[in-house]
Amino acid sequence: MSEQKTVRISLPYGRSSIPCVIPEDRLAGILTSGIEKYSPQGTPEELVRQAMEHPVGTAPLSVLAKGKKNIVLIASDHTRPVPSKILVPAMLKQIRAGAPDAQVTILVATGCHRASTKEELVAKFGEEIADTERIVIHDCDSPAMVSYGSL
Repeated sequence: MSEQKTVRISLPYGRSSIPCVIPEDRLAGILTSGIEKYSPQGTPEELVRQAMEHPVGTAPLSVLAKGKKNIVLIASDHTRPVPSKILVPAMLKQIRAGAPDAQVTILVATGCHRASTKEELVAKFGEEIADTERIVIHDCDSPAMVSYGSL
């Protein structure tokens, strides 16, 4: 009896990867993104600033924020690889340019995940934002949650 041929692959998982062995006849192909070949025309901070200053199909956030008293920014939690350390400071700068006296709350949307720890908030937003901004973490198990019905 002949030995079945296998292919070793590495599956991205979190900040690392999981090695995997797949029977060759069960592997149809491997899709890759090509992201390593992409060369952006500026730093992430510059690209976000440009996008904030020149949004597509809408006014800049600074204009949309004018006259607002209470503003809620909804942010993903620690389980999502969103570059909030770059996005949120740029958004706050735009918001405060248009509404310097507005009460800004960052609502961390956890879905059904556990609450983010202080360390995770610092990793997500940076120490300054984690220490100085009003951050509220969604809690799906809270009795304060309101049900609007079901489908």
